[in-house]
Amino acid sequence: MIKAVFFDLDDTLLWDQKSVQEAFAATCQLAEEKYGIPTDELEKAVRQEATLLYASYETYEFTRMIGINPFEGLWGNFSDDHESFRKLKEIIPTYRKEAWTRGLKQFGINDEGFGYTLAEQFPLERRNHPFVYEDTFTILEHLKGNYKLLLLTNGSPDLQNTKLTITPELAPYFDHIVISGAFGIGKPDSSIFEHALQTIRVSSNEAIMVGDNLMTDILGASRAGMKSVWINRDNKEKTHVVPDYEIHHLEELLPIVDILNKALQK
Repeated sequence: MIKAVFFDLDDTLLWDQKSVQEAFAATCQLAEEKYGIPTDELEKAVRQEATLLYASYETYEFTRMIGINPFEGLWGNFSDDHESFRKLKEIIPTYRKEAWTRGLKQFGINDEGFGYTLAEQFPLERRNHPFVYEDTFTILEHLKGNYKLLLLTNGSPDLQNTKLTITPELAPYFDHIVISGAFGIGKPDSSIFEHALQTIRVSSNEAIMVGDNLMTDILGASRAGMKSVWINRDNKEKTHVVPDYEIHHLEELLPIVDILNKALQK
């Protein structure tokens, strides 16, 4: 019998990609107004520079393990009580300024002051643009009270909790929230899934994992012996990681839970 449903956060319940895109658009608009740089071209340049810079720092392996991407580095504070987070917090102000300044340089603009202005504006815009998928609250309303709900998310506790703070309706649905940065290792490592199962007091065959990322959510669930549901909203290509179920809208989860319960009752 299925007793618990685990959900990923970013791009499963929260539409993080859209939030980041809107923040880039609003921030890059300032550069278009000042220097005439097309917003989409500057966004592409800054994303490129940010990705390269991010990988050059000593904190990179830690951020990969915890699951913090370069664009989260452009707006997170990382005020977490851990040595690696403290190092990351020290690096972040320079990283942000450099990413935006180097992005401008791709268009022949050498203006560190303006790079700093854009670097400071982006976090404000990201916080001002929280998006939740339309089907998120519908599915949580259906499940709440009938199943234990656990949020299992990679990232910095400070940043992930910020995302939940600016979408305050979301957290109350969950019985437990497990964040990789607090646990010490991220998805797809099976240990964080096992920790989540112990936290919510169910066995691996009594819980399912719902997430958008094959290489973290689905692979990790498989390693932990859990059934997995891949939410593939954008018709992404499949990889060697095979989910137990694939859906395109969260409402499709309900009949899957019913099927699993009937199968387990036999």
